Amino acid sequence: MPDVLTRFHTVERTGGSIVLAWAAATDVGKRREVNQDAILAEFPLFVVADGMGGHIGGEIASTSTIDRLRPLAENDEVSAKTIEKALGRAVKDIASHPDTTDDGTGTTVTGVYLDVAHGDAHWVTLNIGDSRVYLVRDGEIVQITTDHSVVQELIAAGRLSPEEAENHPYGNVITRAVGPSDSVKPDYVRLDLVDGDRFVICSDGLTKELTDYGIQHFLAEHTDPGEAVTAMLDAALNNGGRDNISIIVLDVALHGDVSSPDED
Repeated sequence: MPDVLTRFHTVERTGGSIVLAWAAATDVGKRREVNQDAILAEFPLFVVADGMGGHIGGEIASTSTIDRLRPLAENDEVSAKTIEKALGRAVKDIASHPDTTDDGTGTTVTGVYLDVAHGDAHWVTLNIGDSRVYLVRDGEIVQITTDHSVVQELIAAGRLSPEEAENHPYGNVITRAVGPSDSVKPDYVRLDLVDGDRFVICSDGLTKELTDYGIQHFLAEHTDPGEAVTAMLDAALNNGGRDNISIIVLDVALHGDVSSPDED
């Protein structure tokens, strides 16, 4: 596997700067023939899409969704409104693609973006499906997004424990996706901007092979995002690599407390 490179971006603001460092990788895994995951890691938007569907439908769905989101990052036009418009266009792209053969074709879309509008910088997570955003703050790891899955609904209803959920036969069944319907509104969570925060955005190919504490362990072992991504990807493959695996690690430093190479 080639080296996973860490990239940097600095945002100047009144009272100091925000320095972001991130790395991203996606891998087909050991049991799948096609990688149906797609990733976008371009300031200010960091997203993982995990496609599903027969034939190559999942790949079409995830790629179409990322292709519609990418211009938002490139043009610095990321907001809930523009994201939902882009996802609406992606739904039409998926439905009209000549190789989309399965009515269940769709994709998760999960990530985080930095909102600096109106001078009040903060993070916003977005989520449709069962890919995840984790936050490590003050030595604790927290799953910020809530899975849209049958298993999560059973857990929320008290009918299933998290331990029982790990090997549940409906573990791969999600209840919301981009593609199968016209409803494409993500769940959003607003988060304060805090020095030292570390985000992990990942498809379930990672969380099938590593526990939350396993993810936290590799982050603690590797301060460089590229090294952390590589270590988690290697561990997930060694643990079975049963699905496509996509990982983004994003680090936050405020007031120029960390040095960075030239911006990309």
